[in-house]
Amino acid sequence: MSTALPAIIEEHLAAVNAGDLDALTATFADDAYFTAQAEARGIGAVRALLAREFIDNHVTMDVREVIDHHGDLIVRIKYDGDYDKSSLPDPLIMTSHFSLRDGKIITLSVIFVPPFDAARPA
Repeated sequence: MSTALPAIIEEHLAAVNAGDLDALTATFADDAYFTAQAEARGIGAVRALLAREFIDNHVTMDVREVIDHHGDLIVRIKYDGDYDKSSLPDPLIMTSHFSLRDGKIITLSVIFVPPFDAARPA
């Protein structure tokens, strides 16, 4: 099932695309958990990882698909930016798993994994 994005995720995406670390950090709860290329727990560590993974690399995001899965959101996003793309597919589509509570992101896991293609032979 596809669904619209909650306002806090819209704010998150806009902050990434604007390169605004303060606005981006503000989308997370104080005790948030974030994984991308590393794992961060708590707002200080989350902010540092956001800076390294998104802001420093001038990442931009373009949403391709949104799925509500029992209240958590799975968002497939096209990524671009100033990072080493030599071993990555073009376009780079990654999956973000968002958990929200009280209008903030409490968990965000960003992974690179293509969707399963049941029609493709083993």
